[in-house]
Amino acid sequence: MRKFFERFLILSLSAAMTLSLVSCSSKNSSAQKAKEAKDVKIVEDEALEGTRTQADWIDTAVIYEVNVRQYTEEGTFDAFSQHLQRLKDMGVNTLWFMPIYPIAEANRKGTLGSYYSIADYTSVNSEFGTIEDFKELVDTAHDMGFHIILDWVANHTGWDHTWITEHPEYYLHDEAGNIISPLNTDWYDVAQLDYTNEDMQTAMIEAMSYWVKDIGVDGFRCDYAQGVPTAFWEKARTELDKIKPVYMLAEDGTCSETFLMNAFDSDYNFDLYSALKFSAKTPNTADDILKHITEDLPYGSFRMNFIDNHDQNYYSDTLENRFTKEALGALYTVVFTGYGVPLIYSGNEESADTFVEFFEKDNIEFGDYEYEDLLTDLCHIKTENEPLYNGIYGGKVREIEDDNKSVIAYERVKNGKQITVVVNFNSEESKVNYEQEFTDGNVLLHGDGGGVISNEPTKLNKDDLNTLKPFEYYIILSE
Repeated sequence: MRKFFERFLILSLSAAMTLSLVSCSSKNSSAQKAKEAKDVKIVEDEALEGTRTQADWIDTAVIYEVNVRQYTEEGTFDAFSQHLQRLKDMGVNTLWFMPIYPIAEANRKGTLGSYYSIADYTSVNSEFGTIEDFKELVDTAHDMGFHIILDWVANHTGWDHTWITEHPEYYLHDEAGNIISPLNTDWYDVAQLDYTNEDMQTAMIEAMSYWVKDIGVDGFRCDYAQGVPTAFWEKARTELDKIKPVYMLAEDGTCSETFLMNAFDSDYNFDLYSALKFSAKTPNTADDILKHITEDLPYGSFRMNFIDNHDQNYYSDTLENRFTKEALGALYTVVFTGYGVPLIYSGNEESADTFVEFFEKDNIEFGDYEYEDLLTDLCHIKTENEPLYNGIYGGKVREIEDDNKSVIAYERVKNGKQITVVVNFNSEESKVNYEQEFTDGNVLLHGDGGGVISNEPTKLNKDDLNTLKPFEYYIILSE
């Protein structure tokens, strides 16, 4: 457990510019510029203070979303466990399992139904194995250094959940007294729970507690979190933390900071996703990306950065079609180095054109692992460099202003180390000048639209940053 009273590092722009940044003003002579460049120093952010109780492992979390049904031909816990060592070698350390519970048969969508139509909150889908199989998987993963979070669906249940007949008062009803599906959706395969019922809330928290206390999971990704009152999530978090400090991730389409005050550590960075998607295909729009990795959030909280997940993959098409294949290195660079925890979805390491069905059996055909090396590099850079740690454990994002709207540059500082990131979001070469002098350092990762150019530390040539190839990106370490 980590209950901390720790400084929250935040940029004081005017002070930082005065102390550490060198102007590129044309009034300075070349000799003056050279002298000033030698004086460039790494300066820590200005500090604030706050308190928050959190699990002691979230500072370096890298999340991998596991789709058990589609991950292997067998679609079982045991079959997935054969990939644990490979994922560990990649640098993944946090496994988010999509719902593993029995799927309701009444009003089922497709042949196999939706994971999110749950018949029993405290059992597992027999297609995946037994509860003992899952407990063994959790124990093995823990021994290897992973943490486990479960997908939790608190807004609704399937139509043949036992509560439907045993506790109909747990659900919302129409004027005729019939239990209803969530309003204004096509979710006909689920029934809407009624959060004015205190007994239902208690039963829900007891079910969540079972997985933490008896099975040993480390937290939850909470589906459609905005459909459930904040007060419930805060109550659930309080009770779960009594068992052990958990990590809580909200899928909140409203991006309300209220959830991040006490209930959740993280929510989805939907705005960053939209900005990345737009900038990948539209030159001169990259400036908008920075808005979504520099915002101030409630103390200790941070968003989850992503370019893919089960919803986007199924409903919005493949990575290649959404972003273009050439842009992926640049996109992943921001996802892993911006302020927030990165997400990898099942199959992202395999191919940019992986598409996974939702309601039918559809195996991910692993074998080529085209993006595994890139994601491995990013995972290790993320977890081995303190400025990139999640939340208050890392540094805030400081924008480095430039004169090209297709290029973003920023730095993060923590305990005397600085990571600098430069990314060109343009399918053409970009010329760029910056408003400050870069510190000397080593390039940890360098690539462009054609793939990784170098992942071995090499001394930075600052002149290289003024002409960037299509979708070129740099991650630079100074200390």
